[in-house]
Amino acid sequence: MVWKKNEAAGFLNIPVPQNIDLLQEIRRLKKEKNAIILAHYYQEGIIQDIADCVGDSLALAQWAATTDADIIVLCGVHFMGETAKILSPQKRVFVPDLNAGCSLADSCPADKFKEFIEQYPDYTVISYVNTTAAVKTLTDVVVTSTNARQIVESFPPETKIIFAPDKNLGNYINSITGRNMILWDGACHVHERFSLEKILELKNEYPDALVLAHPECKAVILKIADFIGSTSALLNYSTKSPAKEFIVATESGILHEMKEKNPDKTFIPAPPNDSTCACNECNFMKLNTIEKLYNCLKYEIPEIFIDEEVIRKAVRPINKMLELSKKLE
Repeated sequence: MVWKKNEAAGFLNIPVPQNIDLLQEIRRLKKEKNAIILAHYYQEGIIQDIADCVGDSLALAQWAATTDADIIVLCGVHFMGETAKILSPQKRVFVPDLNAGCSLADSCPADKFKEFIEQYPDYTVISYVNTTAAVKTLTDVVVTSTNARQIVESFPPETKIIFAPDKNLGNYINSITGRNMILWDGACHVHERFSLEKILELKNEYPDALVLAHPECKAVILKIADFIGSTSALLNYSTKSPAKEFIVATESGILHEMKEKNPDKTFIPAPPNDSTCACNECNFMKLNTIEKLYNCLKYEIPEIFIDEEVIRKAVRPINKMLELSKKLE
């Protein structure tokens, strides 16, 4: 893999002193070291609250590319830290826990993907941002769930396209654009787990609730959704909608921001099919804790390292995405 654990990463597990104000210390360290904390919507609420910027994958990439901080602490999963390092190679980039991986990125190993695309030599390769830096080096343009449709449609209709790694998102884009992209067989473990039966039970309990779904969900879930969109799109829709109740089919961390922006509305997490738990969480995202964030800033570990040649190749499709996103706004 192109990232590695710092040998001093064991420091992340040392106990945090009980007699300190943890949040105050994080703010002090951040100021002292000219650091910025970027957090994904799927992080714990306490991390979202102390972060300088909270957003989806596209927003995190845009902030990482433009920040003047010396240190970026990316509270998310490892591919997000990689993306930040690729866009700001001169900066030091940290993730509080490098074990915070991504099932979707892991479903697309670079060596296997290389073999796959070699079967389609005249195809344009579009990869979801939820991929490793190594896969990005094999990609023509990166997309997020926010801009996937627009970027796909920016290519002429006759363009032959490979879309990876999320088959559910790819199928959804095919269905709404009339494209016939070749899809890599990957999926997100969180969005794969939503239970149609349990969501319908919730609909009976909350008949006025609108179902909001991320396009990484299976088609059967998307068919019953009142609105389909990226994490930030779901947040914006729930804020602008006159509806008062929502069943949310994406990682439950987004409910924190939804409730913050809409205290008068009710948000119900869509449940998974393999658990008695009422919500559906990403185990990887939740590996980051406020204690690990403190230790990360204090000891400046664990750090993201990427080979310069990988950065040189991987930055092209990311920059292409950022350029197209500006043009398509």
